[in-house]
Amino acid sequence: MLFANFNQDFTCISVGTKKGYSITNCDPFGRVYTMNDGARGIVEMLFCTSLIALVGAADQPSSSPRKLQIVNTKRQSMICELLFPSSILAVKLNRKTLVIVLENEIYIYDISNMRLQHVIETTPNPEAIVALSPSAENSYLAYPSPLPAPTPLSSQPPSQPASANQSTPTGDVLLFSTKTLTVTQLIRAHKAPLSALALNSTGTLLATSSEKGTVIRVWSVPGAEKLFQFRRGTREARIYSMNFNIVSTLLAVSSAHDTVHIFKLGGSQGGGRPSGNGASRSDDASLSGSIDSREGAGAMEGGYDAFIDGKKKNGGVSLRRKSLHLTKNLTSSVGGYLPNTLTEMWEPSRDFAYLKLPTSGARCIVALSGTMPQVMVVSSEGYFYSYNIDLENGGECQLMKQYSLLDSGDESGND
Repeated sequence: MLFANFNQDFTCISVGTKKGYSITNCDPFGRVYTMNDGARGIVEMLFCTSLIALVGAADQPSSSPRKLQIVNTKRQSMICELLFPSSILAVKLNRKTLVIVLENEIYIYDISNMRLQHVIETTPNPEAIVALSPSAENSYLAYPSPLPAPTPLSSQPPSQPASANQSTPTGDVLLFSTKTLTVTQLIRAHKAPLSALALNSTGTLLATSSEKGTVIRVWSVPGAEKLFQFRRGTREARIYSMNFNIVSTLLAVSSAHDTVHIFKLGGSQGGGRPSGNGASRSDDASLSGSIDSREGAGAMEGGYDAFIDGKKKNGGVSLRRKSLHLTKNLTSSVGGYLPNTLTEMWEPSRDFAYLKLPTSGARCIVALSGTMPQVMVVSSEGYFYSYNIDLENGGECQLMKQYSLLDSGDESGND
């Protein structure tokens, strides 16, 4: 298996192999299409339609990783072919936009007529860290923002910006509207370089993780407000995939540590506690957001001394009692408005549910079923796993089904 991915609504899995490609339905599980026409390194579906984007596999004879083919599987026809200057690393689609990711460039096409709309020069992005919202209405593209490399004034005039290819990766994210073809937001998501990005089905939430992989953050789109902060673990780990469920109440994350974490967006956090960052803004100095307590609002506007002085004038209070009350109020309501160095000290929310993969060392992508309370996992070893999730209590998810994606679809596990 050279490639595997879910489609935009997590109902199908597309697989690329050295022989060709196949499409498999998730529920009920079963192969629905197979074509053995040569090695495929990328196979991306457009929802449940017959439109498939195909890219050849590198290091395979008679297969070019620079060529994109758009095919119609129902008509068994080729819609178009495009050749790019370097290897295609990723392909993303929604109903109006096709995005082609190269190491140093992103090409944006109108999918209705395959007309090139825009080319973005990026910092070197060999892992193809990008996300395109499935929504054609809120069609946003997220990708790592470069930091211009410092150059001596004698060698480069200030009026000439540094090339994106000479820049170094950061933990910042650029949010690009594929409708207006403009950058709409810069999100300072992490201090370390990014490792994964994910947009929800409506294009209103963005999940980010850095190379450390210990903290996952969720931002509003396009407002760039930090809504949630989750703790994946204390040990660093490479994040392999992140996906929201269709209704954006859960976020599933897989990493190199063989555990899939499911985080709950809003409400109680299972085994964790609220992070205090639930209503925070990307600009931590901003006080424009809502504050749950009027006492807390007064404290932030006038400072702690003013808060205490005001209470003393109104009849006097116990300093110790009000100090504890203020601390509770800050951590629960306005923790995100303090400087980052302080808010990072508060523990982010832990996972709501989790699962242990049956084998170690496999690279996995993960998704949440839109019709059943299930977590779906596809491993690089060619297996599809389905786990049951307790939506009320969370905790460890139970393995329900296991199938091979490389065989004819016969079940190879318990049911």
